[in-house]
Amino acid sequence: MKLVDYKLKVFYEVATKLSFTKAANHLHITQPAVTKRIQELEQQLDVRLFKRVGNQIGLTEDGELVFLYVQRILHLYDKLSVELSAGRENGIMRIGASTTVAQTVMPRLLAIFKKSYPDIEIRFSQGNSDHIRQMVLAEGIDLGIIEGGDYHPSLSYSFFMKDEIVLVVSTNSKLAKLGSVSTKDLTAIPLVLRLAGSGTLDVVMKALNNGGIDIGALNLDIQLESTIAIKEYLNYTDSAAFLSIQSVRNELRDGRLKIIEVDGLSILRDFKFIQLHGNSTKMVELTKRFFQHQVGHASR
Repeated sequence: MKLVDYKLKVFYEVATKLSFTKAANHLHITQPAVTKRIQELEQQLDVRLFKRVGNQIGLTEDGELVFLYVQRILHLYDKLSVELSAGRENGIMRIGASTTVAQTVMPRLLAIFKKSYPDIEIRFSQGNSDHIRQMVLAEGIDLGIIEGGDYHPSLSYSFFMKDEIVLVVSTNSKLAKLGSVSTKDLTAIPLVLRLAGSGTLDVVMKALNNGGIDIGALNLDIQLESTIAIKEYLNYTDSAAFLSIQSVRNELRDGRLKIIEVDGLSILRDFKFIQLHGNSTKMVELTKRFFQHQVGHASR
């Protein structure tokens, strides 16, 4: 069923990846073909969609507006496609997410998804990033969402959402009086970290190392398995923890936790979808686009 102009799909991929090359690779077409489709769409709409920003590209003001509408168009098309075909497919979507995403982002997204597609059965699993990666490789789930970690050659990776990791303490802690610390001072603060295998731990260690911080000099208090356990632990100690901003929004809003800035240190990461190469279905692609749309809508 081809109701949507292919130029819109090409534009969507370029706009989300901000790269003609990456869009071409994703769509399995040549870069000149991508450029041609974008030029045709610009001529059709009589607007300029992209602009040069240094060595990269960005959306123009008109491009931003077109992107909002193209997101809606593609979402409606996918919803129609799945509703027409869901009865002919198995109707089961097996999803797995690493702990941070599973506990903070996914509950809302799964609830909205079930309202939109009540006939699709969701089977949801959670674990650390290594566990979710192994589940995808073993074909135990169709789609995984992870943070950090090494790339596996058998897996296809695509962007889901951005995240920031921040240093937090309990507002009852002696450290709460601090507004910021230097990277040198950081080594004197007792830290609560996630266990090995955690994507959050991988990202934090890499960022600290790149920031010139001696990992061996860190004052490790304890390592715990989950973000929930770490947040609870902080309530009773004068320790600090690096946690996803997604996981502490409620505690920050309610005044239970406080962010301590680390001078010169910014820890940003992407959450990614993972799936086996060549193991995609309409339902998997719909699910990915649906989640991306909901996350993008919530952030606007």
